[in-house]
Amino acid sequence: MTAALRVDDLSAGIDGKQILRKLDLEIPFGEIHAVMGPNGSGKSTLCHVLTGKSGYEVRGSAQLGGQDLLSLDVDERSRLGLLLSFQYPTEVPGVRLREFLLEAADERGIDPEDAAERIEREAERFGMERFLDRSLNDDLSGGEKKKSEIFQIAVLQPKMALLDEVDSGLDIDAVRTVAEAVEEMRSPDMGVVMITHYSRILNYMEADKIHVMIDGQMVDSGGSELADELEEGGYAALLERLGIEPKPEEGPIRKPSDFFTDTPFDV
Repeated sequence: MTAALRVDDLSAGIDGKQILRKLDLEIPFGEIHAVMGPNGSGKSTLCHVLTGKSGYEVRGSAQLGGQDLLSLDVDERSRLGLLLSFQYPTEVPGVRLREFLLEAADERGIDPEDAAERIEREAERFGMERFLDRSLNDDLSGGEKKKSEIFQIAVLQPKMALLDEVDSGLDIDAVRTVAEAVEEMRSPDMGVVMITHYSRILNYMEADKIHVMIDGQMVDSGGSELADELEEGGYAALLERLGIEPKPEEGPIRKPSDFFTDTPFDV
């Protein structure tokens, strides 16, 4: 059966710096896969490369539903069925959430009546009715913004959803709410990659598989036991088990903003 996303031997770099190194990944339809790894391991770069952000030198292949992805422009990848949930959703005053979704659905080739029905149905399911006629992400909390992103994915029904640090900057209750929303949008016609630093969001949902990315490579994959191992011993213990020598840091691996948005504690 054709996978929602298949990545083979994918390498990518920018400004002469190699970030992704011969990376392989396969996400079947209907499954949610978590990708974990320390800062600077290449998780967000993977999203950037798959969605077509400019500036990267890319080698290897990526297929979405069996169709070549890397040769397409950004808008063509979106129409093919790829959707990225942003780590820091942008506020767009003056553009209502309902209007935004109707325009996005039109670009995806979704019938307007069908789109309107989806919006109403999914708004009720995700508790988003009161936000439909408010400006997109304007004056919303971090948790509300992330929940809105999940709601939008449920309406647009892409083949593949990339959730870039969907739990970043959220408090305990918001993490639980977003995790439940991710589970709620699970569909047999969609694959999901959920990128995260911490295992706490996995306490409230069931990922079909967990992958660990370090230094641009997938070094291990497994089930919930892998998240438990990371929780107990961290990435250093995992590298020791795998017999991988940690590379020396080339400089700061955290942006200053990370210290204000990351919440490295567990519940």
